[in-house]
Amino acid sequence: MDDMFDIDAYSPQQIAEKVESIGVAKAHLPALPTLMLGMVAGGFIGLGALYYTVIVSDAQLSFGIARLLGGVAFSLGLILVVIAGAELFTGNNLLVMAWADRKITSRELLRNWALVYVSNAVGAIGLAAVVYFSHHADMNQGAVGLAYLKIAAAKTSMPFVEAFFKGVLCNLLVCLAVWIALAGHTVTDKVLAIVFPISAFVAAGFEHSVANMYFIPLGIFLKDSGVAANGVRTESLDWSGFAGNLLPVTLGNIVGGSVMVALVYYVIYRRHSRN
Repeated sequence: MDDMFDIDAYSPQQIAEKVESIGVAKAHLPALPTLMLGMVAGGFIGLGALYYTVIVSDAQLSFGIARLLGGVAFSLGLILVVIAGAELFTGNNLLVMAWADRKITSRELLRNWALVYVSNAVGAIGLAAVVYFSHHADMNQGAVGLAYLKIAAAKTSMPFVEAFFKGVLCNLLVCLAVWIALAGHTVTDKVLAIVFPISAFVAAGFEHSVANMYFIPLGIFLKDSGVAANGVRTESLDWSGFAGNLLPVTLGNIVGGSVMVALVYYVIYRRHSRN
């Protein structure tokens, strides 16, 4: 039956086949479009982070409501990546399924990850610079800027082990969001599939490497411009703190997406496909 008349979701077996075929296509995409789509994805995730920060800067909201609404707002980033099209490092951890099935080589896998990771950083940091110069942080009498400082300072002061495991849990949910979005046939299906896992990881305070490529640089820009910290400890908020956060979070994201989603589903659905 034609997809446009098929209202049933794709089965997990069919999703596994789609993830593998998409992984092969991504691994073979030329460098220029990969880099451009990676920059776009970094910007998209930054837009979701921007939306989130506006919500949580409202001191009138209770903790739970702020986290819930902020998580739903942050979902904008992955919705844009999936629907509009972009290359996101955390989602591309699912390429491990094609690698495990020997459809792509280790070189092709690492090439994709490297190109996408670097271009995600360029897009996210570039958006952070644009947002800084727009004076977006002045909103709500400076409460938005203070929220950025709090978020960025908390991330750069986080212990390595904590950041790693928060990265694991984050990308477990991000890759599951991508996985179940592939079960849908329509934009509505995909949006609904994305919102719940993404809002869950955000509400729980887990760590997303590409989101941190936006949050932390913007926090550094604001700190260096002399924005009042109002008691926020910002000693760790610098470029070495940025690198110190990205290392464990990125490693955790790889484990959460590549091992806990891609390899698990490879063993379940694809391991015997070549036999």
